Amino acid sequence: MSPRKPNMESSIYEGSDGWWHGRVTMGVKSDGSPDRRHRRAKTEAAVGRKVKELEKLRDEGRAPVAGRKPTVAEWMTTYLTTIASLKLKPRSLDDYWSKTRNDIIPGLGQHRLDKLAPEHLETLYAAMLEEGHAPSHVLKVHRILSRALKIAHRRRIIVENVATLVDPPSVDETEANPFTTEEAKAFLEAAAKRPNFMRWAVGVGMGFRQGETLGLRWRYVDLENELFHPRWQLQRLTWRHGCKDPHACGARLHRFEPCPPDCATHKTYKRGCPEPCTKTCNAHASACPERKGGGLVFTRPKTKKSQNPVPIPPPFIPYLLAHKAQQEEMRTAAGDEWEEHDAVFTRPDGRPLDPRADWEEFKELLEEAGISDRRLYDGSRHTAGTILNELGVDMPTIMEILRHTQISQTRRYVKGRSTLSKDAMLRMGNAFMPQQKAATETRSETIDSRAARARRRRRIR
Repeated sequence: MSPRKPNMESSIYEGSDGWWHGRVTMGVKSDGSPDRRHRRAKTEAAVGRKVKELEKLRDEGRAPVAGRKPTVAEWMTTYLTTIASLKLKPRSLDDYWSKTRNDIIPGLGQHRLDKLAPEHLETLYAAMLEEGHAPSHVLKVHRILSRALKIAHRRRIIVENVATLVDPPSVDETEANPFTTEEAKAFLEAAAKRPNFMRWAVGVGMGFRQGETLGLRWRYVDLENELFHPRWQLQRLTWRHGCKDPHACGARLHRFEPCPPDCATHKTYKRGCPEPCTKTCNAHASACPERKGGGLVFTRPKTKKSQNPVPIPPPFIPYLLAHKAQQEEMRTAAGDEWEEHDAVFTRPDGRPLDPRADWEEFKELLEEAGISDRRLYDGSRHTAGTILNELGVDMPTIMEILRHTQISQTRRYVKGRSTLSKDAMLRMGNAFMPQQKAATETRSETIDSRAARARRRRRIR
């Protein structure tokens, strides 16, 4: 009888099936039973290499945990439901879910997590680009997947995060297109005819984000000390199911076949026909009788720095007081229909402004002011940073006003003007280069020098 092998020592043997087998003791499972892993190969040398690789992972503490590995679809659901939801802001979590349902699960969902290869990701990304997705969209998908795989690797569900072996598409940074000073004045002149003129003055003049501006409430406006306290932002969040079976709840709305080419149902949709539902679709939460967490919601800003107080320009104070008085008149006119939310900028019934309607008003004002189309972010936040820079305000101060956490962020928001660059280079040239004389003066000096040389030659003769 062969002696018993010491604990944790591996065994290699040839089986009756013609294969060489290796057994590696990894420790114990969660239930206390021994954790023995199996490897096999056609030759003793080959199985020996596999055994040594597994032993190395065990000794370095990098061996994957025992048990069946989840599929990409199963792990992404677990990650978003129980891990990412504890850290991400609601809008970010919505975005993660959207890209997981529409891109990651259809493309990679059936792969087992430990069998996922770099080639699978590269194939998915190439297919998405061919379908017309922007490189920035594909990059976001890559980052979501990479983050989920990083957590799986950290928990030893997989040996390696294969997303780190893949180069996602490169994305050119979107060039900002802020208002010039003249455009900003024309825009605000057009906005002055609207009931919520100060909403645009705050956005353009102070660089507030859309959600921060619409989320301002009077209790956080200190008119005496001339300070805004942007403690909250207004966002439209996606509804979530409150029922126990989301798939069954949305059964009447599931649509598994794509729309026909001449679809009349969605012809008025700006984004075209929606994608077909997946077989395990849990969407359509807006129709759930027990829906929760959606609609217009006051949420905290993304960073603590975003909640720092911002000085109100003193010329804004009379306009804010007039706006508050106008709102009191609206409250009286609305009577019992008024819904009190303490919002600074409201609809006639007291409800906060809808971000979608706000965006549409921005586009209307661009047209009225005769300004070329651009993003809302360009017309507010980028404009404020750029004009502050043109007024001679230093970068650290602009960083404080815009409440950025890093000055590199501020530099991306501030776009240099060609006129300022030319003026700066003129001053630089004048500082270092000798002054050029006038052309007529230079020509007269040349003629005089020639005459002098001729006189010298005559004297020499």
